[in-house]
Amino acid sequence: MKNISRAEQSTCIDTEYKSSRRNFVKLSAATMALAAMPGSMAFAADAMSKSAKVGLQLYTLRDMMAVSLPATLKLVAAVGYKELEFAGYFEHKPSEIKTILNNEGLSAPSAHIALTTFDSGVNAVIDHALEVGHDYIVIPYLTEEQRGTGIDVYKKLAARCNVIGEACNKAGLKLAYHHHDFEFEMRDGQLPYDVLLNETDQDIMAMEMDLFWMYKAKQDPLAYFKQYPGRFKLWHVKDMDKTGNFADVGTGTIDFAPIFAQAKLSGVEHRFVERDITDDKLKTIQQGYKAVSQLLA
Repeated sequence: MKNISRAEQSTCIDTEYKSSRRNFVKLSAATMALAAMPGSMAFAADAMSKSAKVGLQLYTLRDMMAVSLPATLKLVAAVGYKELEFAGYFEHKPSEIKTILNNEGLSAPSAHIALTTFDSGVNAVIDHALEVGHDYIVIPYLTEEQRGTGIDVYKKLAARCNVIGEACNKAGLKLAYHHHDFEFEMRDGQLPYDVLLNETDQDIMAMEMDLFWMYKAKQDPLAYFKQYPGRFKLWHVKDMDKTGNFADVGTGTIDFAPIFAQAKLSGVEHRFVERDITDDKLKTIQQGYKAVSQLLA
């Protein structure tokens, strides 16, 4: 099956955006209903998990964010999420986002920032992140052009990440890298993912492990935890159905229990539910919250 890239996924946004405008009133009503129900799933899940917070990668709700960022975050908070990872700010100023987060009792430990954004200046990215309240800045995706050919592309990327990461560290932030499956395609006898791990300083760049893409690439998360303990500070908790496509967390084929059991070894600090493409966004984020809360219980 053809792998689904973020660039390809973006072609679905226009359709989803139109659908969201039609359905947003219904979702807003659902938000109010969730917030008003003390016996709702959100409250029950909170009781199961008091020490670790369940996070959501907002790319899952990107079309809703484009319609109304404040209403989307209110919905997310009503479901029970406490932590968010941003994938775009939708023309909102950092101060505005920070105010919305505070009003909803949310925090945003990390954000995906395209590699090209750093071309305009690392300090501007850092200042923006600090104002919102991020702890991590994550490089989310490499275009085909950025991937180039040969392994030297990734060696040069690792060197650049060391420079960006050092600047982040000095400001009290940390750089991280989010992978897909193309980082596990052999180049000149080496895996690009291993090059990024080995040629970046572990104190300068963390890794965000996407569990769906690990399994898509036929890789073993536990083996990476053992080889690089403490390196995987962020996770994307994303499930896979029997055909290799996306599924709501806890309804697919990935056995998350052994992975969560090795959380300490991995060094994970934040776990974000994500599903790149879904027909029922409310169901997806509710199911994801429930499943991860149970895994953390």
